[in-house]
Amino acid sequence: MQQNSPDTVHYACYSAQRLGFSRQNGIDSSGEEERDGVTMKTKTIGLTLLLSLAASAVCLASPHMGTWKLNEAKSKFAPGAPKNHTVVYTAVGDQVKVTVDGVDAQGKKTHNEWTGKFDGKDYPLKGDPTADTRSYKESGGDTLAMTIKKNEKVTVTGKIVVAPDGKSRTVTTNGTDAKGAKVESTAVYDKE
Repeated sequence: MQQNSPDTVHYACYSAQRLGFSRQNGIDSSGEEERDGVTMKTKTIGLTLLLSLAASAVCLASPHMGTWKLNEAKSKFAPGAPKNHTVVYTAVGDQVKVTVDGVDAQGKKTHNEWTGKFDGKDYPLKGDPTADTRSYKESGGDTLAMTIKKNEKVTVTGKIVVAPDGKSRTVTTNGTDAKGAKVESTAVYDKE
């Protein structure tokens, strides 16, 4: 192994500093290479960043991601059913955030948010007085099964299917209205 002269090491450090490198790059002002601690920290940070980007890429690759606008002309709602006019799926780390804006049975504006994974587990739902958790379970790349609960009791189940061209999706829901009657709605959304 060839030893570098002090002048060579000094020049390398000077060049590294001029190029914006510093101790994090493995060279300090005395020309000594960093030991395992800093190298391991750098590798750990790099690996964490890489895994975060990979998880985000998986979320972004889902056909469900994006903004969906209700197409009322193609939809069929049970009498008095709420209508979700805009549904937005966005990646938040390794999870998905679903933001829903619409109107309730009386025509009042509604807004709710859910953040979780498409793993079939219940995650908290914020902003919906009729429900406190929602779960999604992916079935194939284009289909999600949805379950909505209030006080751990299932109130609505549904299926969300994205069309093969990715430009629309159909949401079929089954639930019980305020009078206890079974209701079914089919909402069609176009991707923005």
